[in-house]
Amino acid sequence: MINAWRRFADRYPRLVEAVFLLLVYAVTVGQYIDTETGWWPGTLPATAACLSLAWRYRHPGVVAVFVVCCTLVTGATGYPVEHKYVIPLVVAFYALGIRISERSARVYGLIAIVAFFLAAQWSNEDDDAQKLATFAPAFWIIVALVSGAAVQGRRAYLDAVHARAEHAERTREEEARHRVAEERVRIARELHDVVAHHMALANAQAGTAAHIARTDPEQAGKILDELSRTTASALRELQSAVGLLRRSDDPESLEPSPGLARLDELVTAFDSAGLHATVTVDGERRPLSPGVDLAAFRIVQEALTNVAKHAGAGTAEVRLAYSGDTLTLTVSDDGGATPRPPAPSGGFGLIGMRERAQSAGGRLRAGHRREGGFAVTAELPIHT
Repeated sequence: MINAWRRFADRYPRLVEAVFLLLVYAVTVGQYIDTETGWWPGTLPATAACLSLAWRYRHPGVVAVFVVCCTLVTGATGYPVEHKYVIPLVVAFYALGIRISERSARVYGLIAIVAFFLAAQWSNEDDDAQKLATFAPAFWIIVALVSGAAVQGRRAYLDAVHARAEHAERTREEEARHRVAEERVRIARELHDVVAHHMALANAQAGTAAHIARTDPEQAGKILDELSRTTASALRELQSAVGLLRRSDDPESLEPSPGLARLDELVTAFDSAGLHATVTVDGERRPLSPGVDLAAFRIVQEALTNVAKHAGAGTAEVRLAYSGDTLTLTVSDDGGATPRPPAPSGGFGLIGMRERAQSAGGRLRAGHRREGGFAVTAELPIHT
């Protein structure tokens, strides 16, 4: 029932306001009928006070002062200022408590109470009449202000809760979009690493096999066997990476997670493509966290792929240095005698390596060496 009345009030606010003001006017004016003083001296200021209530929310202070003046005029014409004559006063100060700050409302209330006190002292000689003319309006003014302040506080609380809920909703949406963007970048990086590495390696193996097919058929057959394993590995990793786009319940189960344990396998694959890579380890090998292990393997893989694609070097060196809580890995080459022109790849290899190093909490440097060739150096935390 209450909810139905609230919906009706929200749908027809002007009608509800008009009915309310008419009821206030009827109850107020009805108090002046059958009085010794007569009905019309009190009805005129009461009517003015009730009419002014229509602007109580737009100009609450002005309306409250006007209603106080009308009530004082009513008392001055001989009507007792008691509970049943102060209905407009209650409505005006209730609206005042809702619309303005609590401190300002207190000032208005104090001034009104002082005004009623002075009027009671001036117009009434009887002590009981003075007390009634002072305490009755003071009581209702205080009740109205406290009620209005409580409603204002309740509304402010609900607005704050609503604002926090909207902020939380926006934050969740932004976080979801951010996570989707991060996942897209991660999957794109995985696809780039898989495709760039395996396709470059397969191309190099096919070229080497074609070059030595006539002079050394047996070695060419071995390289072709390696080519078959390279393409099979590429298909497996592509299937796993694409599976991340299709599965949402358990993406970790499909995530490619090679690590430095497969470094020898990686070097052997490049050796069959004509790039001889050596691995040097400084310090004692230590287990890495999964994220760092994957980042380290992908950085070495991409660096060796770049050597095979963009340099004429036949050798490369992979150095792993374990020191404290940091793993420093370096992939370098001497540049070869006749460097190849850079392939039009857009530079995503270096970008991807830097992103992987940063995602693992490390950093990466890449550039030409003074003695010739190119070097990629990544410093990664052993545990993240």
